Amino acid sequence: MTIAFPPLPYAQDALAPHISADTLATHHGKHHKTYVDKVNAAIEGTELADKSLEEIIHHAEGSGNKGLFNNSAQSWNHAFYWNSLSPARTAPSGDLAAAIDRDFGSLDELKKKLKDTAINHFASGWAWLVSRDGALSVTDTHDAGTELTAGITPLLVIDVWEHAYYIDRKNVRPDYVNAVVDELLNWDFAAENLARGGSWTYPAA
Repeated sequence: MTIAFPPLPYAQDALAPHISADTLATHHGKHHKTYVDKVNAAIEGTELADKSLEEIIHHAEGSGNKGLFNNSAQSWNHAFYWNSLSPARTAPSGDLAAAIDRDFGSLDELKKKLKDTAINHFASGWAWLVSRDGALSVTDTHDAGTELTAGITPLLVIDVWEHAYYIDRKNVRPDYVNAVVDELLNWDFAAENLARGGSWTYPAA
């Protein structure tokens, strides 16, 4: 069995003008694909060959296999990121909206926290909206770090590696982050993850 390279959940030009088709062609078609290819090369012929990506990530983390962890976690993070974005404008509702009001005071305050975390994160990494012990919070992880951890349910993520925005924005990360938070976040996906009460599952091959 091999780890899948899932297609984008929308057309390559669907996020323009906020994220260009050129960026997605490179980010999804090259960066994400390379991570998946490296995972598949590493697990071929091993006991991990028939495992899910989530199992591979946990094995790599537990065994200290940094190379496998980096490529497997990055494969998962990227697939989760594509689903965290939507070309159609969405808004929190129901239980998600109530949880946001309870834990942040308002959607505007949550957006401010997401923007501050993503913009001020040093170097490469990810800014997350997660549910932990029934409460929502904003976190960040460095490099390939993932919130795919016991007791945490990732709801949304923003990629703040330079390859996520450099073609469109050069080094102006705030312009990219503001566009993602204000125009592209898939709140319906966040609501599904919250309702599930457990981590999203990477698609099978």
